[in-house]
Amino acid sequence: MANEEDDPVVQEIDVYLAKSLAEKLYLFQYPVRPASMTYDDIPHLSAKIKPKQQKVELEMAIDTLNPNYCRSKGEQIALNVDGACADETSTYSSKLMDKQTFCSSQTTSNTSRYAAALYRRGELHLTPLRGILQLRPSFSYLDKADAKHREREAAHDAGDSSQDEAEEDVKQITVRFSRPESEQARQRRVQSYEFLQKKHAEEPWVHLHHHGLRDSRSEHERQYLLCQGPGSVENTELVKSPSEYLVMLMPPNQEEETDKPAAPSHVLSMAQLRALPLADQIKTLMRNVKVMPFANLMSLLGPSTDSVAVLRGVQKVAMLVQGNWVVKSDILYPKDTSSPHSGVPAEVLCRGRDFVMWKFTQSRWVVRKEVAAVTKLCAEDVKDFLEHVAVVRVSRGWEFALPYDEDFVRKHPDVARRQHMLWAGIQAKLEKVYNLVKETTPKQPEGQSGPAGLVSGDQRVQVARSKAQQNHAQLEQELQRRKEQARASAVLPGVRVKEEPLSEEGEDEGPMDTSPSAGLHSRLANGLPAGRAAGGDSFNGHPPPGCAGGPVARELRAFVEATFQRQVVLTLSELKRLFNLHLAGLPPGHTLFSGISDRMLQDTVLAAGCKQILVPFPPQTAASPDEQKVFALWESGDVSDQHRQVLLEIFSKNYRVRRNLIQSRLTQECGEDLSKQEVDKVLKDCCVSYGGMWYLKGTVQS
Repeated sequence: MANEEDDPVVQEIDVYLAKSLAEKLYLFQYPVRPASMTYDDIPHLSAKIKPKQQKVELEMAIDTLNPNYCRSKGEQIALNVDGACADETSTYSSKLMDKQTFCSSQTTSNTSRYAAALYRRGELHLTPLRGILQLRPSFSYLDKADAKHREREAAHDAGDSSQDEAEEDVKQITVRFSRPESEQARQRRVQSYEFLQKKHAEEPWVHLHHHGLRDSRSEHERQYLLCQGPGSVENTELVKSPSEYLVMLMPPNQEEETDKPAAPSHVLSMAQLRALPLADQIKTLMRNVKVMPFANLMSLLGPSTDSVAVLRGVQKVAMLVQGNWVVKSDILYPKDTSSPHSGVPAEVLCRGRDFVMWKFTQSRWVVRKEVAAVTKLCAEDVKDFLEHVAVVRVSRGWEFALPYDEDFVRKHPDVARRQHMLWAGIQAKLEKVYNLVKETTPKQPEGQSGPAGLVSGDQRVQVARSKAQQNHAQLEQELQRRKEQARASAVLPGVRVKEEPLSEEGEDEGPMDTSPSAGLHSRLANGLPAGRAAGGDSFNGHPPPGCAGGPVARELRAFVEATFQRQVVLTLSELKRLFNLHLAGLPPGHTLFSGISDRMLQDTVLAAGCKQILVPFPPQTAASPDEQKVFALWESGDVSDQHRQVLLEIFSKNYRVRRNLIQSRLTQECGEDLSKQEVDKVLKDCCVSYGGMWYLKGTVQS
């Protein structure tokens, strides 16, 4: 009460809301001028507006008689803009800069808080503003002067050159056909800055007529700033209760009511999540969490969820890294998207993120600079990759976010082995793309209690037992062979049987020597005649896997035969990559997961009617030993066998060959009736062209 007595009400003023000009009233803010000069004193030459953009241009006259006006400077500007010749297109028809253009820009996009007030006879009348525009001088005439100057220089240069040239030079015209525009490309084009600028420029100008302050039309329009009837309906907004008036002053935040997404991208609703199919639940969780142990995933999906179905579904959207599941790169970076930082396409981002994930399968720690140096991506993209799955540690690098999940690997060895095969295929691709040095044995992650090969203790015991049994069988075979040699020596004392050392199980063997009298077979290492291969002869004392008759041998031979029917020539490195991909597509517990050595794979290839070609690689080749072992389908039963055998004989002597040599040799061996289509077919099956030369597939080094 004391405060109210100290601050008494001096006067009460009625406030009215006028709406006659509510949608038409704009406030123009002009540059600062002397207080003695008003803009009504300056003649308005023209005015125009673009209503959609709320853009206004005004032309105002300049007082050229003012003593502060520099006449010589005004004449120079007019000469630079229009040149010496004046016509109807001239900016300054009086050859003097006598006008100035003002262009508007919006000061604020929300003008609901602003109004124009008019006080008259103890009443305050308010009219809401539609927009507030700032008018600033436009210097477009300088651009026109520069364009005129360039045109004059071009005309002068063209005039000098035309004196020496009788006719114009012939110019080459390139015709280009535009491709059909995709929906994603159209959306990017519509949202681009150039498109918006072009769209704004296409809006036509609406010319306006200016009325001065003392004009009768201005006085008539000014009356609309007054409320037309104090008791009319248009003042109902001001006749409100205190609570309604407070709501009008501070309106609550009105959120846009839109259809709720099926799966929120940031905050997941468990009720909405569990209403989705199981595959979508797993995909949504992995996309948002990025890395998660399998136990946590099961707890989020609910106790009644089948773990086998979850295990099958998570392998479609995630990869196993240190016993934990990490979302796949193509889920985070779908096709036809790009990086928000550098604009790099999604394919390159997926490859870079796969490299980061693969590095974490080798070690607990990753250095960001090393990743950036290999992938050639910007620092922001690499940081995003690492933040998905790792935590930064000062002075050490980035550590994988979760500890090694030994419990999952122990319970699901088949899944761990399958994921290991998938990573082997990804590693082969990364080595080719980034030119990485191949690692023969994967590194053991620091602090990881599980084995590098993701093999449990029980499995190691089983492997040891199987190896002991194999060694026992080999020792018995060696003893039997020595007894037979001893008996043969006793029967024929002058004959000595050549002994060859037996290689250990799983170790690659070198090419076998062949007799010079074998003809074409002498230039094909480890080659066997068709009769021998079919008869099931032994390979250096070991029975070939293809003839053993077991399920593993049958499955392996079926894979080899199907592979060489599709690709006639393969290096050992490419064959192993295809075999790993084949294993990754097999169900858990398949017979081929029992372990296939490189020697077993090569012996099966030789037993399936293929031969190893001794390609004479150059001494400075960068090919690895596996890439220098080249196998080719020797007999397939079709008419092109003879052509292919002649071609392979050529490449057993030469690393690269010209087509004319191949053509002449095929014609010499197969007859003159050999058509171009037959030559093209055998070249397409076995060779690739690079730099005008032909190479066997897989042997060319870029």
